[in-house]
Amino acid sequence: MNPEEKNKYQGRLWIFYGMLAILLSILYSGLFYRQLIERESHVDQEKIQNHRRILTPGPRGNILDREGRVLVANRSKFSAVVFLSEDQVQKAFTNHYRSLVRDYREEGKPIENYTKLLILSRAMVLESYLKTVNDLLGREEEVDANAISRHLNLNPLLPYPLVDNLTQSEFAILLESLPVESPVQLYVSTMRHYPYENAVSHALGYVGHSALEIESNMPGSNLKTFATKGSYGRNGIEKRFDSNLQGKTGTEIWVVDPSGYQVEPIQRIYPKKGQDIELSIDIDLQLAGEQGYDLYGDKGALIAIDINRLEILAMLSRPDYNLNDTAPFISNDVFKEINERQAWENKAIRGLYPPGSPFKLITAIAALKSGVIDDGTIFECDGGHQVGRRRFPCMGHHGEMDLRSAIQKSCNEYFYRAGLVTGPDNMSREAVYMRLNKPTNINLPNETARMITPSRQWKRERYDQPWYDGDTANMSIGQGFLTVTPLQLGMMVASIAKNEVYSHPSIIKQSPEQLAVRPAPKPLGLPTEVHKAILDGMDRVVSPTGTARAAIIEGVTVGGKTGTAQINKKEGNLELAWFVGFAPVENPQIAIVALVEGQNLNESFGGGAHAAPMARYVFQAYFDKHPEFKAKPEAFQSQL
Repeated sequence: MNPEEKNKYQGRLWIFYGMLAILLSILYSGLFYRQLIERESHVDQEKIQNHRRILTPGPRGNILDREGRVLVANRSKFSAVVFLSEDQVQKAFTNHYRSLVRDYREEGKPIENYTKLLILSRAMVLESYLKTVNDLLGREEEVDANAISRHLNLNPLLPYPLVDNLTQSEFAILLESLPVESPVQLYVSTMRHYPYENAVSHALGYVGHSALEIESNMPGSNLKTFATKGSYGRNGIEKRFDSNLQGKTGTEIWVVDPSGYQVEPIQRIYPKKGQDIELSIDIDLQLAGEQGYDLYGDKGALIAIDINRLEILAMLSRPDYNLNDTAPFISNDVFKEINERQAWENKAIRGLYPPGSPFKLITAIAALKSGVIDDGTIFECDGGHQVGRRRFPCMGHHGEMDLRSAIQKSCNEYFYRAGLVTGPDNMSREAVYMRLNKPTNINLPNETARMITPSRQWKRERYDQPWYDGDTANMSIGQGFLTVTPLQLGMMVASIAKNEVYSHPSIIKQSPEQLAVRPAPKPLGLPTEVHKAILDGMDRVVSPTGTARAAIIEGVTVGGKTGTAQINKKEGNLELAWFVGFAPVENPQIAIVALVEGQNLNESFGGGAHAAPMARYVFQAYFDKHPEFKAKPEAFQSQL
């Protein structure tokens, strides 16, 4: 090769070397970028592919009564489960599937769908595990093949329940009998438990279960996540304070194999229990009220209020239900049974009823404040009062009645006359001032707002009719268009007891700081002597000659008002028995309202005979616990 050709050849060679160098530079630059610059993204992608996150809800907080006694807690829920991701179970699935395929081929059976065969083989493996459990417990549980497939598709890292909600004795049998190497494991979780069963059922509420809410600040937010179901409050305190009761969710991050099954944990944050809630309920008073209803009524409500703290001491509604029947879930049969008995509704805050004779106290206050009567005004009762072409009846021929005796005897004619001279505008205005036209805003969910305090304008808007004197007569004794809740009447009697108008009761025990910032009550507006006349009349009601003598408590002065109201139906009237009261009269501490619904049409149903005895049970329980408010025996004898 001559020099000239050699130089040309070497020149082309250098061009090749240069191109090779450029290509190598690009290659190394790419490797550098991938290995160093994009390293973190590759690591993140690797984690996404072989890491999984498992979330476990924290136990809910307890609900306590005012003395710290547990009303709602968590108890252990025992289950027999199989972790489908374990090697032993996976090998059993694989071996049984292969054996099943081999059997089909040997028998000449066509295999049209291998997936169905796989599902069948899994079910047969779990059936063999379940048979062991059934034999030990005497049960007849069955395996759901489709449920297994759903579980493997959605929650392969979570335990599959063979038998859920074992009894403690069943748990003990399995703990003693299952071999250590058994694929069936015993799993302990938590469920709600209600030590007092039916007591306070409507106020406490119950929980349901749904997908666990995932917080954005939990570790592993970019990983595929599996979570057991969380709980949420569906009614009562459980619903109103759900965010406080909710526990803090626990997190586990696992390395998984290519099939998605657990290999080893790399991070674990344990779940934490939710906040405890302390109610104002006194379970002793609650159980006393429950005892009274067991003896005297099937349907109705009872509420006891600490007048000075405006806290609910007892709240019951009948019919009720056993809260333990709602845990760990409500079966269709239980839901249907409670529904058929109409036992879901909390009548204390949702029941709407004509107030009957307890409203006579509002009529009296409106008449006194408007100046049309005074505490000495006398009306003659001859058994009824003619209004237009209709005679409105009284339950007796009482003769001359002043305010005190009219309250004591619950004389309709006295209050017809007082209401007619007072007028509907004054009575309606006083009822609104006493907040009978709006919810109490108690810290419970679903309090009704459909109560009615009628007026001339209301009737014109609702019925396009004028207001008649007969409407006034009906309103004066708590009938007609009026509807209230038992809790509203409880707040009314607490206000009358103290000559102040209260609002916003609490079913949560209040701290001193909360009590200090509570809204100040409004004055009822009665002079002391006039207010005393109403209390004197209520004191006479709960006396040996009064309509509520069944509420007498030895050593305690009790002021009360009984009543009977009617609900008009096409077939006839259904009567309601009311009692509202407070004690002691000279130093009010507790107010009680009791309502009992009559069960038979056109049956006489009085507040003195049916509602007052229930209140007596609660009064007795309260003063047994607070004897410092009792009068001396000689003072009690002087009352008789």
